[in-house]
Amino acid sequence: MPNYRRNFVPGGAYFFTLNLRNRRSRLLTDRLPDLRDAFNRVKRARPFRLDALVILPDHLHAVWTLPEGDADYPGRWRAIKTLFAKAAGGAGIWQRGYWEHTLCSPEDYAAHIDYVHINPLKHGWVNAVVEWPWSTFHRYVAAGCIPGIGPAGWKGVWRGRGSAPELRGFGWPWPWPMTLRSSALRWDPGR
Repeated sequence: MPNYRRNFVPGGAYFFTLNLRNRRSRLLTDRLPDLRDAFNRVKRARPFRLDALVILPDHLHAVWTLPEGDADYPGRWRAIKTLFAKAAGGAGIWQRGYWEHTLCSPEDYAAHIDYVHINPLKHGWVNAVVEWPWSTFHRYVAAGCIPGIGPAGWKGVWRGRGSAPELRGFGWPWPWPMTLRSSALRWDPGR
C-alpha cells in the first residue's frame, strides 16, 4: 500500500473525497440518518466547520475548516467512518483512506466548493444541480449566496418542496462565514 503524505495545516481548510468500498452501493443515501449522527457526534467532540458537503450513494465530498491550532482531520474522519460503519453494516464498507487536498487560496476554496456542488450533475444523477437534495448547495441558495437565485426565487425553482430537509441536522454554521456572490468568495479559514 502506498505511503501517502498528508499536509497538516492547523486551522486550515481542506477538500475531501471518501468512497465506499462497493462503488455500486447506495448506502450513504439509504442510511443518511446514520451518517448525520456520525457527523454530529464527531463535531460535538471535536469541532470543525463544515463549509460544503455533497452526499452521493457511494461517495461524498466535503470542504472543512478546522479550528485554529488544530490539524487533526484524520482523527475526525476515522471516527466518522467508524461510527457510520458500526451503524450501517459493519467493518469493511469504506475504501481505505480518502483523498485530501489542502486549500491554499480563495480561488482554490471557491473552486472546490463549486466541485462539491456540481458533483451529482457530473455523475449523471441529476440534470441540474438544484435537483440533488443531499447537498449544501441548498443552504447557499437559501442564504442568497448563489447569483441569480435568491431565497425568494428558490421556491419556484424547487417547486415549493422546501430546502432539502434530509440534510437538516448536520450542524452547518449559520450565518455562513463566506459569501459566494458573483465570483467573489470571502475565504475565512478558521476564524
